[in-house]
Amino acid sequence: MKKQKIVILTGAGISQESGISTFRDANGLWQNHDIMEVASPKGWQNNPELVLEFYNQRRRQLGQVHPNAAHLAITKLQNDYEVVVVTQNVDDLHERAENKNVLHLHGELYKVRSEHNEHLIYEWKKDLHLGDLADDGSQLRPHIVWFGEAVPEIVNAANLVSAADVFIIVGTSMQVYPAAGLIGYLKPEVPIYYIDPNPLVFQTNNPLQIIDKKASEALPKLIEKLKNI
Repeated sequence: MKKQKIVILTGAGISQESGISTFRDANGLWQNHDIMEVASPKGWQNNPELVLEFYNQRRRQLGQVHPNAAHLAITKLQNDYEVVVVTQNVDDLHERAENKNVLHLHGELYKVRSEHNEHLIYEWKKDLHLGDLADDGSQLRPHIVWFGEAVPEIVNAANLVSAADVFIIVGTSMQVYPAAGLIGYLKPEVPIYYIDPNPLVFQTNNPLQIIDKKASEALPKLIEKLKNI
């Protein structure tokens, strides 16, 4: 018997419970710098050292945190369903929790790439500095989709969502595009479960159940419910 497909869209809320600071902490500022100074092509052009240090600090922090109950609950669901995680997060907590099928919309913190060739990508867990070069001789930059850049994986994400039998949204405001537009690719009858302690209203004609609790509390309970259906 073919397993049903569950697509789970995750955002900053699920990682925040593991202790990861979000882009929007401190009113969108990072050490008194506007986020556009450290997460945009213009910011990179103006002050690459500042951008590198921002991601070096995030990389160091990532090594000190662990997956939480929400990440681990997804792993349990994989025995009964075909599960795909589409995440807006750049951390590796899904992978460390052994979530098998993970699509990163906005890049990955533990990867870097050539400044001039987006296909030259390298695993990278240490600090990144000016003078660290790709094989093509260009400066390495974080493998992150910055504000104002295209989201290459959005087409693959839309295809996955269009094939879903159940859609679960966890820890994201559904206000940031293009990720928020993924619900438009769902089949009309597909149920949506939206988990967030402060859910924001969004438009959909699909059956919608809002669960206004933290991911680590609500997702394990929802997954046990789905396993018993």
